[in-house]
Amino acid sequence: MKENKKIKWRRLDNASKIFPPTVTNRDTKVFRLYCELNEEVDPKILQEAVSPTLESFPLYRSVLRRGAFWYYFESSDLEPVVEEESKPICAPLYLKEEKSLLFRVFYFKKRINVEIFHALSDGAGAIWFFETLIYHYMTLKHKDDLPEDFPKLRYKASMSQKMDDSFEKTYYKKRAAENVEKSPSVKAYQLRGTKVEENRTKLIEGTLSVKKVLDLAHEYNTTLTVFMTALYFYAINKDMPSKMRKDPVVLQVPINLRQFFESNTARNFFGTMNIQYDFSTQSHDLQDIINSVSESFKNELTRDKINHHLDKLMSLEKNPFARVIPLPVKDIALKIANHIKDRQISSSISNVGRIIMPEEFEPFIHKFSVFVSARRPQIVVCSYLDQLVVSFTSPYQDTDLQRTYFEFLTSRGIKVGISSNL
Repeated sequence: MKENKKIKWRRLDNASKIFPPTVTNRDTKVFRLYCELNEEVDPKILQEAVSPTLESFPLYRSVLRRGAFWYYFESSDLEPVVEEESKPICAPLYLKEEKSLLFRVFYFKKRINVEIFHALSDGAGAIWFFETLIYHYMTLKHKDDLPEDFPKLRYKASMSQKMDDSFEKTYYKKRAAENVEKSPSVKAYQLRGTKVEENRTKLIEGTLSVKKVLDLAHEYNTTLTVFMTALYFYAINKDMPSKMRKDPVVLQVPINLRQFFESNTARNFFGTMNIQYDFSTQSHDLQDIINSVSESFKNELTRDKINHHLDKLMSLEKNPFARVIPLPVKDIALKIANHIKDRQISSSISNVGRIIMPEEFEPFIHKFSVFVSARRPQIVVCSYLDQLVVSFTSPYQDTDLQRTYFEFLTSRGIKVGISSNL
């Protein structure tokens, strides 16, 4: 079954509005997904696989335009061209002076890569797009190796559901008016270092066994996500100068809102929670950090807290005065707000979860990875079968933080395969 629906123009969702005005050469708001195969990529078949993928995700055929008051997506006839990798990782996709698509598909040896501008989608939606692309590539490349009754691609949602602005659909004005509680602002510890030249992003990836990391997390009576987050706090503290411990470490953790609301959107639908730990007053022991992080997760991941966060975001957008402010003034305001928010965050860690493909593809796929452009060090975690990939991206040359993180895991008997782009 083919889905085909032409889009002329569409508003950006709430989460997307922050990305266009805050793009910089270092922080391009681009993330990359790659699939490493057990064989060389066939570029002609990869190009062929793009067309049916776009039929399922027509928003990806859009360009970003500037209106009088807001940015918006405009349908385009531009065709994506698959090329061999030649740009630095997470190179800019949105350029104000150019009318271009907001994603790219390319390859290098055994890797299929997709890079996406964050205004198009969040991690969950992008993985959906990528899984669809890999499905079409595999069914074209290995049609003679697959059984005759191999299932066709199942659409997880209708076209309208995938195109939903779920922020708009879940906003409730009366509830937002009642949520007047303000969160206290905190100046967070800032990770510093020597910048990589030419605004390049440094990537260091560790590949581990999902089972072994889960077993280790269970030794500490916690989940994989809480364990990886607590270990990040632990590593930051190990490399933190003693005199800098006066400021708490604050990790921003994205929340996939689809698990709290009935949504099958392929667009952005995420929130964030800030998990704080103060090493000047709290224990430096990993188990104590885990206990604190676990409690913070429980407190933040409640329906009331999620509703409050969502309504706070939307009420600002719905403010009648804010809506009529010209776009250049909004851009300046959002840049200032983004700068202030940055001072309240030390880093971020995101577990985008399992990537699932048909078992018939397993002989042809080695692993998947996801990572983002970085204005500060941050981690993205994903898994495929028993391959857990922990991707550190950073604008800094220094690698002590990454070394501390992975050395702890190896000290507990977990083999870590390390790779880097620089």
